[in-house]
Amino acid sequence: MNRHANALRAGLLAALIAVTCAQSATAAEPWRRIFDGHSLKGWIPKIARHPLGDNYKDTFVADHGTIRVSYAGYDRFAAQFGHLMYQTPLKAYRLRLQYRVLPSTLPDIPAWAHSNSGVMFMGQAPETMTLNQSFPVSIEFQILGPDGPGPRPTGSVCTPGTNIFFDGVMAVPHCTTSHGPTLPDGTWIKLELEVLPTGEITQRINGAEVLHYSRPELDPRDADARPLIAARNGNLTLTEGYISLQSEGHPVEFKNIEIQQIR
Repeated sequence: MNRHANALRAGLLAALIAVTCAQSATAAEPWRRIFDGHSLKGWIPKIARHPLGDNYKDTFVADHGTIRVSYAGYDRFAAQFGHLMYQTPLKAYRLRLQYRVLPSTLPDIPAWAHSNSGVMFMGQAPETMTLNQSFPVSIEFQILGPDGPGPRPTGSVCTPGTNIFFDGVMAVPHCTTSHGPTLPDGTWIKLELEVLPTGEITQRINGAEVLHYSRPELDPRDADARPLIAARNGNLTLTEGYISLQSEGHPVEFKNIEIQQIR
C-alpha cells in the first residue's frame, strides 16, 4: 500500500513539475494596447514608390478607435502596396486584434487582391526596405473575404522572402491555405497570433486554430531577402521582427490591437 502511495505521490510531483516548467517557458507580461485609438503614434507607413514615413494620400487613417486602410484620395491603385509598421521589433509574443473587410475597392487592383489584406510579422526593419519594394520580407497572416460563390478561407499564411515548416517539412507554395472559415465582408473578426520562443507559430480566427507551423527563416532565393542575409553573415533563422498592417488595394479596418510579450 505504501509503495502504491509513494508511486502516486511521485507521479503527481512529476506532473506538477512538468506543468510548472511549461508555464515558466511561456511566462507572459500583461496585455498592452499598441494603437491608442485616435492617432498613428508609434506606427510608420511605408508605401511602394514613396519614402518611409510618407502616408501617401492618407492611406492609413486613425478614426474613432480604428485604423482604416482608405483609398478615398486615390484615382487608381497603381500597385502602390503599403504597410503600416509598428515601431518596435518583437521577439516572442501574442498579438490579438479585430478586423473587418469593407465592401468597396479600386478598379485596377489585381484579381487576387479583392477582399484581401493581412498582418505581417517577423518583418524586416522599415529602414531596410527599398523605395519600390511592394512587401517587406516577412510572414503574412492573410486576411481574406469572399470573392465569388466558392469558399475562400481567411487566416492563410504567405511568405514573402521567408520560409516556414509544417511538421518539419518546408512549405513549398508561397501561400498555404488555412483551415479557417469563409466570412462575409463587413463582419468584425478576431485575429490572434502566437509566436513562441521555440519558433512555434499558431494562427487563430475567432478563437479557433487555423494554422500551426514553425522554424521561420529568410529565403536565400529571394532578391529582397538576400541583402538581409548578407548583413547577418548568412544566418537565416528569424527570431524577431516587425509587425505591420497591410494595404493591398482593398479597404479594411483594424481595432483593439494588443500585444502580450512572452518571456
